[in-house]
Amino acid sequence: MKLLVANRGEIAVRIIRTAREMGIPTVAVYSTADADSLAVELADEAVCIGPPPANQSYLVIQNVIGAAEVTGCDAVHPGYGFLSENPEFARACAANNLTFVGPSPEVMSRMGDKVDAKIAAKEAGLPVMPGSEGAVSNVADAIVAADLAGYPILLKAAAGGGGRGMRRVENAEELPNAFDVAQREALAAFSDGSLYVEKLLEGARHVEVQILADGLGGVLVAGDRECSIQRRHQKLIEEAPAPNLPEATRTAMHEACLRAAKVWGYRSAGTMEFLVDAAGNFYFLELNARLQVEHPVTELVTGLDLVAEQLRVADGGLLTMTGIAPCNGAAIECRINAEDPSKDFMPSAGVLRRFRIAQGPGVRVDTYCQEGKMVPPNYDSLVAKLCVWAPDRTKTVARMARALHETEIEGVATTIPLLKDIAAERDFQAGTYTTSYLPEHEATLPALGRSGR
Repeated sequence: MKLLVANRGEIAVRIIRTAREMGIPTVAVYSTADADSLAVELADEAVCIGPPPANQSYLVIQNVIGAAEVTGCDAVHPGYGFLSENPEFARACAANNLTFVGPSPEVMSRMGDKVDAKIAAKEAGLPVMPGSEGAVSNVADAIVAADLAGYPILLKAAAGGGGRGMRRVENAEELPNAFDVAQREALAAFSDGSLYVEKLLEGARHVEVQILADGLGGVLVAGDRECSIQRRHQKLIEEAPAPNLPEATRTAMHEACLRAAKVWGYRSAGTMEFLVDAAGNFYFLELNARLQVEHPVTELVTGLDLVAEQLRVADGGLLTMTGIAPCNGAAIECRINAEDPSKDFMPSAGVLRRFRIAQGPGVRVDTYCQEGKMVPPNYDSLVAKLCVWAPDRTKTVARMARALHETEIEGVATTIPLLKDIAAERDFQAGTYTTSYLPEHEATLPALGRSGR
């Protein structure tokens, strides 16, 4: 196998490192903004595929396929984001005799549409949130579905996620305007204005389950992750396993995911996302048919290399284990983003005048950044994933605080001050938090710049 890595930043670096350990030669693709990136340095070869805008480089299928062809690659790993869940890209790979490291395009197509994914989940026996059975084409249909589900509800884009095309609606009077706004956002973000209605579960937790499947009947559930601390529906901190989750709920989620992956004929890595209420009931949200940003915490508690498993499966091999993986200790990932929390997470870009990352026992940092180099303004703001592991969660939180204290980044604003605040906050330390964590703790998290208001 010769592998083209169709991505950039820390995930490209992470894939290249595992491939090298497996003796697999790699090719990096890059935009002109990433010409001196760490991924380009570490790969065996590198090909420029266009100017900085992603829609002229990393998102141009023919440019990526062309880079694979001219360098003699026979496989492509898409990482996450960009083309990772694009079924047309997977089909283009197959048409050009390239192995796509991921699920089939048919599965991606179905799971990429949130309405179809909800139907597939019900068919596989997964509990789903009350709401519309399919997409709602107009306000009148949305009102009917919302009345059945019960307010408050969420209007959500069928073709995407990340908070785009999503609107909270408290009552029927608010729904017409919210429908119009959400539909416009969905069209702009996904070229598809389809919306669906979902009951809004107040005070819920966002818990996800990591799966791996070899497409030959072997399925592995590699534990769960807590992802409830978010800003604008984007995760800030993730941990494995989810703290204070009732064991009956955990077991039921794992077994349900195992069954669903088999029903769907899934292949490669994937993540099933759920909302969990205070009583321990769980409801399927979506399947991310790719590697997740937060996969390192799963690797730390299971000892698995998820990228190695993906590459083995893509090459026709079997998983190293199946069933439900044992987990050891606790791990937390802090997303260090080039953003200013005190200015509503305004993105920041610039040259890194200082970049000292934490080290020591139980610390893993996935990053593409180097001192003296640029954090470009063109892409996602993630600059590093600071991950820590310890034998129990109390020790892991203490290690998280120590590692954040050691980490120094100058030249761009970062989320480190907020992450430090969270590490010291009582509810986080106790592992008793929900998706409402940030708005509920504004006054006790000084880095948000809202204390005392």
